Amino acid sequence: MSSKQVAAKLPTAKRIVVKIGTSTLTGGGSQLRPQNMLAIVEQVAKLHQHGHEIILVSSGAQAAGRGRLNSPELPRSVPAKQMLSAVGQSYLMRHYSDLFDIFDVIVAQILLTRDDLSIRSRYLNARDTLLTLIEQRIIPIINENDTVATDEIRVGDNDNLSALVASVLEADLLVLLTDQPGLYTADPRQDPEAELIPTVPRIDTDVMKLAGGAGTVAGTGGMVTKLEAARTAARSGVMTIIASGDETNVLTRIASGELIGTRFEPTGTHRESRKRWLLTDRTQGAVYIDAGAERALLATDGASLLPVGITRIEGNFKRSATLSICGPSGAEIAHGLSNYASSELRQIMGKKSHEISDVLGYSYGDAAIHRNQMVLLD
Repeated sequence: MSSKQVAAKLPTAKRIVVKIGTSTLTGGGSQLRPQNMLAIVEQVAKLHQHGHEIILVSSGAQAAGRGRLNSPELPRSVPAKQMLSAVGQSYLMRHYSDLFDIFDVIVAQILLTRDDLSIRSRYLNARDTLLTLIEQRIIPIINENDTVATDEIRVGDNDNLSALVASVLEADLLVLLTDQPGLYTADPRQDPEAELIPTVPRIDTDVMKLAGGAGTVAGTGGMVTKLEAARTAARSGVMTIIASGDETNVLTRIASGELIGTRFEPTGTHRESRKRWLLTDRTQGAVYIDAGAERALLATDGASLLPVGITRIEGNFKRSATLSICGPSGAEIAHGLSNYASSELRQIMGKKSHEISDVLGYSYGDAAIHRNQMVLLD
């Protein structure tokens, strides 16, 4: 199957997470190459201007640090790598900011660790910040917070970080740009008979065996981490494409529907992922709602739970707690993540959404529990 198959092969993707590997930014060298960065930035800006929501997950901080310090000889210790990241992160972002300025696109830096995406309150804060940036047409540029991350809280590589971000944001597509055109039947650097695999419906043990070891010297990942990322994204309902960052106009062509590289089909849906999450988490409290709110939640198109429909709060809990939602009869009808702590909900229950800021002095949104963070019980 040719890698130049046309449009309709891929569904339209509005929200796209793009992970850019170090080798793409450096051209395989040891320092950033602005011309390589410009080629990517120009494509991202074009997609952004055509209405796509683009989130970048960018490697390259350590390479930027090496370049800024004139490639010093350093030990391979964690503190040395963290030092390079600390020097290089601002340098990397300066390049991105200057290049995106050419196209009148504003960018923002987001540094994350695994804790930011696994601890509920921090997960919600990270998600809300990212969604707000997207709504304001600002492109987030994400990297792991290497300067403070320890082994216990590290994601470990930006491939897997990008998959977690795609899951958090319910992206339509994850694109992993690397120095390889995609997944092959064997290592193409060693086997001239190796063939590109255009589509992988499911990542099983046999597929994982096709991956080699680590990638380039400058990078921290290889095909193994890309397959791990694709599997994580697939389980969250996100399609993944692994493609070469050197391919001409790779992002704009992928966004237009052209099949480039290797495509990994989603094996779940966004809804199923949330359902597994919410149903397995022990509830930490309950909210009781009136008949009108119950009808709104159970309607075919559904609705968020607004404070005005809440009649009683049970338990003491923090923001982002998993709650039982009970109807007028006391029967449990749903689980959901609370946007407010119990003390806050007790103050705003029965109030209209526009009154939240007046009562609390601040607002986390109109909904007590947003529809996207709720699952109805059978």
